[in-house]
Amino acid sequence: MQNKAEASLFHKEDELVGIEGKKQMLMGWLMDEGKHQIVVSVVGMGGSEKTTLVARTFTDDIVKSHFECYAWITVSQSYVIEDLFRRLIKEFYQARKEEVKADLNSMSYRELLEILVKYLEAKRYLVVLDDVWDIKLWEEIRLSFPDKQLGSRVMLTTRREDIASSVFGVESHVHRIQPLETNDAWELFCMKAFSSYHNKSCSPELQPLAREIVEKCEGLPLAIVALSGLMSSKKTFSEWSQVCNSLNWHLANNSLREPMKSILLLSFNDFPYRLKQCFLYCCLFPEDYLIVNNKLIRLWIAEGFVEHVKGFTTEQVAESYLMELIFRSMIQERHYDTEPACKMHDLMRELALSIAAKEKFCAAYDGSEIITEEIGAIRLSIQTTNGEIEQRTDMEDVPVDILPDYVMYLFSLRYLSLRRTRIKELPESIGQLRNLQSLDIRETNIQALPRGISKLLNLRHLLMNRYTRDYKIFRNLIGMKAPSNINMLKLQALSFIESEGNILRLIGKMTQLTTLGITNVKAKDEKDLCASLQEMKVLCLLDLRAANEEEFLQVDALSSPPPLLDRLFLSGKLEKVPHWFCSLKSLTFLGLRWSKLEEDLLPHIEALPSLRWLCLNNSYVGTEMCFRRGFVKLRYLELFGFSLLNKVTIEKGAMPNLEFLSIKRCSSLVALPQGFE
Repeated sequence: MQNKAEASLFHKEDELVGIEGKKQMLMGWLMDEGKHQIVVSVVGMGGSEKTTLVARTFTDDIVKSHFECYAWITVSQSYVIEDLFRRLIKEFYQARKEEVKADLNSMSYRELLEILVKYLEAKRYLVVLDDVWDIKLWEEIRLSFPDKQLGSRVMLTTRREDIASSVFGVESHVHRIQPLETNDAWELFCMKAFSSYHNKSCSPELQPLAREIVEKCEGLPLAIVALSGLMSSKKTFSEWSQVCNSLNWHLANNSLREPMKSILLLSFNDFPYRLKQCFLYCCLFPEDYLIVNNKLIRLWIAEGFVEHVKGFTTEQVAESYLMELIFRSMIQERHYDTEPACKMHDLMRELALSIAAKEKFCAAYDGSEIITEEIGAIRLSIQTTNGEIEQRTDMEDVPVDILPDYVMYLFSLRYLSLRRTRIKELPESIGQLRNLQSLDIRETNIQALPRGISKLLNLRHLLMNRYTRDYKIFRNLIGMKAPSNINMLKLQALSFIESEGNILRLIGKMTQLTTLGITNVKAKDEKDLCASLQEMKVLCLLDLRAANEEEFLQVDALSSPPPLLDRLFLSGKLEKVPHWFCSLKSLTFLGLRWSKLEEDLLPHIEALPSLRWLCLNNSYVGTEMCFRRGFVKLRYLELFGFSLLNKVTIEKGAMPNLEFLSIKRCSSLVALPQGFE
């Protein structure tokens, strides 16, 4: 399982065969010399990888450099036009590193439309509308796309031929996705089904069965990828033969109309029972919803889907379930900012919803039909309010000021999220929820935890913080105060808690923590802080924030860092680079903010073997920075707020795998880094 999980990190979901020629054709339409607006439609059945083709085109550097601004939004079957306008504005502003207006959510249709038109009327823009289901969308949204004869382009993907062939009122092109050619389909299948074989090639004895399976997929990429994921775990001729026979039966006898769904159902039926539950649970999230992995894992645990395995935490077991679903291509790997996330393909979600309804496992209500008492499902996800889609879990984003009294009587409750509500305090009676495992009170108005919180002895995840409105100031995130009697030994995640009183010594007893965030850290806390960190052998994420921008973060008393530390974020002044930085062998993410180091940090971290993401914000007060060697796996580098920095050098061989470089607010820097090419 660990090998599969690690392999999935390197598998790119959009590694498709036979795509380059189609991409070049789309690029030609987008960048031709015509000055008038053009609409380009890509149409194909579900699972034909329309979105992947368009994404590969949209993200091409040559394409992006041709346009002054660009945006990508997913439309889906249920949409609110004002919401689409807001997302377009955010996409345009963020792509150009411009600050998004704070009051965007409260703006009316007319105000949003006016912003878009003014923003775009003097620019050559590219917009992608992904997953369009209704031709009425174009009539609603075209007003926001002014045609000032600058060569702007709009692309859309759809499953419907009538939409792709519509008269848009401007010049248009249509690309119809065709099934993969036989050779391309075979190459795609072998890429995953035989990933552990020599040269990734099929053995002679399995060839006839493998060819038969590929033929049944009829050139549809999603079907090929799903079945190749299933077959990668089958090693013997008898296992392959059994799947072949089962596939023939499914295609001949299944009540699902589309052969595609029958193929996907076969993959589902091959799951062990617990994996089936976890897969079906994902359809409770709205269409095209980006699910943060840690959140999904907490919900699975709360539902009781995760078995207890000796020597592993339930979180680790749940993560292996998630990696298995990704490896089998039943859900897609994504990222939400720096957090790993996942998403359900539309067809997978349709399959899951149909099975879930039949089994009374769950139901998702999106406002398109009347909800009845006979629904009979154990779980209900309500995703609409007055016609507007609400992407909520539990009580997240619900506009309430006080936690309802009845919640305290839900004695079986395991997961409670009050995130982004207006609640100001938790009642002392919160301690009645003895079975609670996850409590998320981030971005609320709560300032302190009640003493009753210490009675939650089964709590595993306690997530809390408040953000200030000004992200530019040092203390833009505030933790919560905890009572002096807090002592929850089962905690796996604790962030962000204010350093006050004896809290740092108490944290040292929570040796099962994998995630820890502490705010208001002072220099005098060094001894207690480092002593507690020394006890944490399974800590993976550590985020420490000093009390203010002049306070020193003293962490040198730590003799050696937690061995599994994967992500480290330090906010506050550092007198020197901590001596233990060079031993962070597992570290993949490092963020230093307001460190104001006088010594050069780079020699201390250049040899870290796993570092992929490095964000340095006002962390060095020198005038020159030189990447001489190392950083072999670094892919993302951000330099922010170096006011004195006037020269950056990249020597040959350093950062060979860098993909993303961001330099912001370095006012003395007048040229790109030397050696950047």
